[in-house]
Amino acid sequence: MPRPADSGRADTVDVAARLADIRRRIDAAAAQYDRDPDDVHLVAISKTKPAAMVAAALDAGQHDFGENYLQDALDKIQALAERDIAWHFVGDIQSNKTRDIAAHFDWAHAVDRFKIARRLSDQRPEGMAPLNVCIQVNIDAEASKSGLAPGDVAELADQMAELPGIRLRGLMAIPAVRDDFEAQRRPFAALRALRDDLNANGHTLDVLSMGMSADMEAAIAEGATHVRIGTAIFGPRDR
Repeated sequence: MPRPADSGRADTVDVAARLADIRRRIDAAAAQYDRDPDDVHLVAISKTKPAAMVAAALDAGQHDFGENYLQDALDKIQALAERDIAWHFVGDIQSNKTRDIAAHFDWAHAVDRFKIARRLSDQRPEGMAPLNVCIQVNIDAEASKSGLAPGDVAELADQMAELPGIRLRGLMAIPAVRDDFEAQRRPFAALRALRDDLNANGHTLDVLSMGMSADMEAAIAEGATHVRIGTAIFGPRDR
């Protein structure tokens, strides 16, 4: 059944209201846990959503957008080429995607292999700043999720620090779903401790990419610098 003619306009109006609500949640959590709200960056996960909805979020003051699906993202990047946007690739990265990610994105949040890190570095175009990269950590050892075991992160971090085309900024994780707030905090605290251990051994990581709609407050309590919010801003995924 075709969508009503004005449904796209309604969707874009909803985006601004939902963004305002998420920002209120970020501000409230930051205040509760003695964080500066300016230190918590919102990455709006716009995967499967049209460029018009991204533009509506831009008009409402949003700057950082996350994408999982490369071709869908490239179409939006082209459509919005004149806008000031920081594009984050937040999905799994296969070798056949690295060239386009290196050329068109500002961030890659889910690097967990040296081969991928090296390709991103080698394929970053000359004249562009190094690609900001996070190592994905499988903090709960879930078989269904990508990412390194915590004990393997230091070796990859050391290797990545030598690559000129990327800049290792921090760690990313998607913990198992938990309903209890204190239980939600534990994997985020573990990721923060891992980041602190790396810094104590010579790294200068400043990013913890962690927290989504259901556990954002717990992530902020444990030091999240980037929260990745999709459905709560753009509505249910289209696929």
